[in-house]
Amino acid sequence: MKGDKIFVDTNILIYAYDISAGVKHVTAVRILSELWESGRGVLSTQVLQEFFVSVTRKIPNPINEQHAINIVRDFLRWEIVVNDGDSILEAASLVSRYRFSFWDCLIIQAALKSGCNILLSEDLSDSQVIESLQIRNPF
Repeated sequence: MKGDKIFVDTNILIYAYDISAGVKHVTAVRILSELWESGRGVLSTQVLQEFFVSVTRKIPNPINEQHAINIVRDFLRWEIVVNDGDSILEAASLVSRYRFSFWDCLIIQAALKSGCNILLSEDLSDSQVIESLQIRNPF
């Protein structure tokens, strides 16, 4: 894992800011701290959009919108994959090949596009390999 670029799915970010998430909160905070230190974390526009909506509206103790904006602004210092038209088409192609949801395929596509070797997510099967990308569930 040392030196690998690591794509972070939305759920990891959400748990890091959802204090009611218990052990998952602690794990997510540790993961993000390590990625901040190493500079190996990668996100996409989709992840940041989902994060903002979730932490301001969907978690048990939502954070205020200005605080969420500041968090997103901080994460913009990471490598960010922009989901463009080609990304949408490639994600749709992944749906046909792997039978995942479109939204999961858009995450997978962004991780592949950025050259990540690892995708951290609890939404996909742990240890599954998709092309050059290994899925890891840190929980």
